[in-house]
Amino acid sequence: MNDATTDDSRFGPEVELDSPAFIHPTALIYGKVSIGAESSLFPYAVIRAESQEVRVGRYANLQDHTMLHVGYEVGVSIGDYCSITHKATVHGATIGATTLVGINATVMDGAVIGENCVVGAHCVVPEGMQVPDNSIVVGVPAKIVRTRNNFLANRRNAMVYHWNACAFAGGEHRAWHGPAFEAYQQTMIEEIEAEFRERYPDEA
Repeated sequence: MNDATTDDSRFGPEVELDSPAFIHPTALIYGKVSIGAESSLFPYAVIRAESQEVRVGRYANLQDHTMLHVGYEVGVSIGDYCSITHKATVHGATIGATTLVGINATVMDGAVIGENCVVGAHCVVPEGMQVPDNSIVVGVPAKIVRTRNNFLANRRNAMVYHWNACAFAGGEHRAWHGPAFEAYQQTMIEEIEAEFRERYPDEA
């Protein structure tokens, strides 16, 4: 049985779905929201945009019990290849491409997280905090503890979740094992490493 839906008829008229890989039936989307191609919403993910707008890029994954909610004066933007992990909340904030927001982390209104960042588990990023590209932030309140390009690990995580999303869309819930997954991982990692060398030749 296919437990995915890409049918936007159950959502409001301002919800735009650009061929997502997977949206679980328990996911809830309200208001003006756009979901990019190949992105995924896992069980009990919630997006609310009573004002402003929520934009989710391509190949992003919103994992179980995540929450995206606009602020009074600012929307939410999630970049391409982002992982918003279990129980994380992004409230009126911007998350740059290829960034991972850790389990149960909270990113508050007006905060801007750069590209290739990691927001640690249970971290609280306060209102208006600006986090440069390639940062690792942890703690309550958040502090930048390291500068490191996290492109390789974060892109791999996003693409592993994309594989999982496609499997879930077909009713397969144990996709992270077996020869097909191993072959996919090998090819995927080679492609990501090649892109890394091209994009960041000084770091390769």
